[in-house]
Amino acid sequence: YRRQHTKETQLSKFNQTEIKAMLGSYTKVLFVRDPFHRLIASFLQGMGISPSFSSFVQEVLDSGTHNTSMAWKPLISLCRPCLIHYDYVVMFGFLRQELGHLLQRAGMPVDSLLPELTDTQVQWTYRWLSEQMFSELSVQQKKQLSHFYHWDLAAFPFSGSFLAD
Repeated sequence: YRRQHTKETQLSKFNQTEIKAMLGSYTKVLFVRDPFHRLIASFLQGMGISPSFSSFVQEVLDSGTHNTSMAWKPLISLCRPCLIHYDYVVMFGFLRQELGHLLQRAGMPVDSLLPELTDTQVQWTYRWLSEQMFSELSVQQKKQLSHFYHWDLAAFPFSGSFLAD
């Protein structure tokens, strides 16, 4: 894109012609993660003031989609996949495989640039954490979370997500 570098990073700061030119000139990569895993990571990083996962989830649900942290805001509202045609969607948990493919397509050396990623261990750990933390939630909270992330679950293949049911 030919426009000089600017401090503005949000697309909404540009006009439609500039947005179309920018999006057409870049390779667009979207990294996505199961919304329930994002909630768990946020809780474990101490992003809420709650003593339990259940009360943290209730804080998230009470905040709604407008006043919520970007750490657990629905992906659909952050990345607009219906409006932006992403060239690649990289799923957390498959990073080594997908990043390797992406680097190869870009003509870059794969082995020298990829860090050691242990996707299988990450998937197993999050599966175990999900089971533990999901069991702490009430039936009402489970339903509300599924509704809160409904569009993320519809847009991306999070088939193993506890929220998918």
